[in-house]
Amino acid sequence: MSLSLLLLLTLSLLSTNPLSLSSTANPPDRFIKSIPPHQSLRHSKPQEYIELTHPLPSDHLIPSFSLQILHHYFADTIGRPPISAPYSPPSACPPPWSSVVLHLQASSYGDQYDRIAAIWLAGAEILRTSTAEPTPDGVFWNVRKDVTRYVSLLQRSNLTLTVMLENVVNDVFTGVYDVRLTLLYYKSNPVRVLSSADHHHNKLSRKLGLLKDYRCVDSKLGFESEKFRDNTVIVHEEKQRNSLNLYETPADLIIPISNVVENEGFWFRIESESGVRSKGVKIPPNTYKAVLEIYVSFHGNDEFWYSNPPDSYIRMNNLTTGRGHGAYREVFATIDGSFVGSVIPFPIIFTGGINPLFWEPVVAIGAFNVPSYDFDLTPFLGLVLDCKTHLFGLGVADSIPFWLVDANLHLWLSHGSSAINAKSVHTHTPSLSIKRSSVFDQLDGSFEIRAKRTSRFLGWVKSNEGNLTTHVLHHLNFKNSIRFERNGTYKLVRQKVKTKTEVKVESEMGLLIGRVRIKRRYPLRVITSTLPGSRSNVYKMVTNVSHSLTEKLSCGCFSRSLRNSQDSRGWMVVKDHDVLSGSANTDQSFSYMDEFGCYSRVVSATDGKLVSDNMTFSCPSSF
Repeated sequence: MSLSLLLLLTLSLLSTNPLSLSSTANPPDRFIKSIPPHQSLRHSKPQEYIELTHPLPSDHLIPSFSLQILHHYFADTIGRPPISAPYSPPSACPPPWSSVVLHLQASSYGDQYDRIAAIWLAGAEILRTSTAEPTPDGVFWNVRKDVTRYVSLLQRSNLTLTVMLENVVNDVFTGVYDVRLTLLYYKSNPVRVLSSADHHHNKLSRKLGLLKDYRCVDSKLGFESEKFRDNTVIVHEEKQRNSLNLYETPADLIIPISNVVENEGFWFRIESESGVRSKGVKIPPNTYKAVLEIYVSFHGNDEFWYSNPPDSYIRMNNLTTGRGHGAYREVFATIDGSFVGSVIPFPIIFTGGINPLFWEPVVAIGAFNVPSYDFDLTPFLGLVLDCKTHLFGLGVADSIPFWLVDANLHLWLSHGSSAINAKSVHTHTPSLSIKRSSVFDQLDGSFEIRAKRTSRFLGWVKSNEGNLTTHVLHHLNFKNSIRFERNGTYKLVRQKVKTKTEVKVESEMGLLIGRVRIKRRYPLRVITSTLPGSRSNVYKMVTNVSHSLTEKLSCGCFSRSLRNSQDSRGWMVVKDHDVLSGSANTDQSFSYMDEFGCYSRVVSATDGKLVSDNMTFSCPSSF
């Protein structure tokens, strides 16, 4: 595993004295914050690290029951089997539950790199996360994730919960990660969610077309408004819905598409584009809906894949770095070798990435709660409902070592019949349209990649739920450019990813039953400039990172919008693996709106200290 600051190749391109090209041909790819206490603004007590996200609906509720399922100190765990704990639902709070939340609490102090971690229940991944880089004074953080979609597993007894967090502890790396995992179970409880002021604002928003009727079920929150009383909206849980994951109720069955070698964790380790990993699965014959949920993270020479130049550039300049193979990566899924979906993952930056001073105490987008990606496979049920074993595969196009990938296959079963009829009518997956250009003279040059793909899938399923036809349409647009200047010591990376997904379900008569539309954009810009240091083998890096995620979703009467952007800038003085000194600023703006209102939070951090933090529940005019 190789997670942490990578020099984005510029160090291996440096030929300005006092550093020579030969001395930086194999620069370290992992860095640790070794700033002396008198040069830093660290607190004298443990500091909380945060990832900005929107509150969960259950944050307003008192859980009906809490169950601590694991408490472990992850010390020298690399190369050892993952930690396991037994799981059964609490007898004092049996299902059904309105929602279930996984609460991870972690802390550490000392010197340590960031580490990747994952949590599986019965081999199905329910959370992927990474750690903060600790300080001698200590850091701690919390992750709360709604895991209601895994309720078919959570209500089963005698399962095994598994946690993988490989860490190294010795005389140099002293940080031990103290991790506690708790499940919070919620029953149907009324909750006050809107004040009279909120109601007045939302009446205006509804006139402007921003909000629709409160009787629409919120597919993320899982609540339906009952009535206005005493200027307050009282809501009750109707049933769990979550259109963001392309399903209405939690699946009846979840089948892990994951590694069976438990000592290595349940994720597949992808080393190359040809290393497709697969698992044989026999689909129940009464399945009427299927969604594949993929977890993915990137490490080693591909941790900063979006900044990798082509291999020709590396060869022509006689560089020994392994960080090449261009800057295009696409995670794809197959059934019996045939393409069924793909995604370009959001470029998560772990807490040691680019400049580790950027991510204290506000971590990068997705660093604590790595997103998963859903593919509706319902149009393909006609190919797999034959009581035979079929291979579900996962791979990464153009990849180099290494990627950690696994998936969960969510299946909905028609309980009134033992078998159903299904047919895959149309699959249109043209080859990826990709154009690459490369112009360079020695260490300076520019590289550009443009890629497009449009996929269409159509299939029908006839069951007790009706004779339903599912249409899946996915558009992908990708652009990446890399430019080297000043004899390779200046590097500019720009990347834009745009996706549009539509899932439409029609009745036998052609009537529209439901439609989900999701649009996402996640641009990224990274600037790195390497300057000579004041003494031999010491250099200064000036860095700037801007990245964001914009998402818009609509599903019937439900809609939501999310905007999350970060801008970080600073410098650091580096020797070997150590950041000796530096300064950094990070500004972040997070906005979220759905049928029940808005939430926004704007923060600024300077040199490891949160200098401003403003939160509001009012809707900005830009929405």
